[in-house]
Amino acid sequence: MQEENVIIIGSGPAGLTAALYTARANLNPLVIAGDQIGGQVSITSEVENYPGFPEGLTGPELVERFKEQAERFGARLEYAMVSEVDFTQGVPFTIKTGSNTYQAHSVILALGASARRLGVPGEEAYIGRGVSYCATCDGFFFRGKDVVVIGGGDSAIEEGIFLTKFADSVKIIHRRDELRAKPILQDRAFRNEKISLVWNTVVDEIVGEQLVTGVKTTAVKTGEKGQIATDGAFIFIGHDPNSHLFKGQLQMDDHGYVIADANRMTSVPGVFAAGEIQDPVWRQVATSVGQGTEAAMACTRWLEENE
Repeated sequence: MQEENVIIIGSGPAGLTAALYTARANLNPLVIAGDQIGGQVSITSEVENYPGFPEGLTGPELVERFKEQAERFGARLEYAMVSEVDFTQGVPFTIKTGSNTYQAHSVILALGASARRLGVPGEEAYIGRGVSYCATCDGFFFRGKDVVVIGGGDSAIEEGIFLTKFADSVKIIHRRDELRAKPILQDRAFRNEKISLVWNTVVDEIVGEQLVTGVKTTAVKTGEKGQIATDGAFIFIGHDPNSHLFKGQLQMDDHGYVIADANRMTSVPGVFAAGEIQDPVWRQVATSVGQGTEAAMACTRWLEENE
């Protein structure tokens, strides 16, 4: 059974930053990266709001730079999925992948969260080519264009309002006849001349050629079919933290987000969390990097104090 000082589960911005900082602390961290490195940013076509890159770069390029920097200081990556963990017995913690079993003196969880998919034809095919789950990330690329937002909660309305800074028009498609968003957000949306609401409507398919050109719809009450021309489809029907492996072992909120204190320590001493697995609010590369830094530094200090 392989023994490690630090095991980091997840290889997005939070996980790779934690790897960099723990590697520089001579902890020789092991990153269990999953089957695809980078998390959600790896499917982002261009990143222009991460400091230090005024010319912008693609999501995969940014992830590769994170990876190279962490490996330069000694971080090791294993491309595997974690199948089981045991935090109940205290240190050392047990972590299993398909082919290996590890014991870790500390763990940093950085598995992120996954945007809920609509599950309609065309959605996966047009990710990065008109389908987006992050207006802050991609809104700039829709300057002067017409877009639709799918959803009716706080995120959908907030992101829809944000998109009006760039798009000529924003149609919010909602399956009900009233929004679930906070009243103050609804008021802002209703007063915004660029926003219109499409009520009692669901999206059946996202269509296009090289890029998205429209969404096919069904009216909930009448069953009438239709199609809305659009240059982009922004989907905001919620996020789910990738925390299912830890249910019953770590304290979580009602939505499954891992609860961590100001030092990113979870309810189990020696287990830390960073990035979107414990952050339902900000969900940005920059904030995940900061949280990965905090978790790594706190983890290093905790190991020193409990050596």
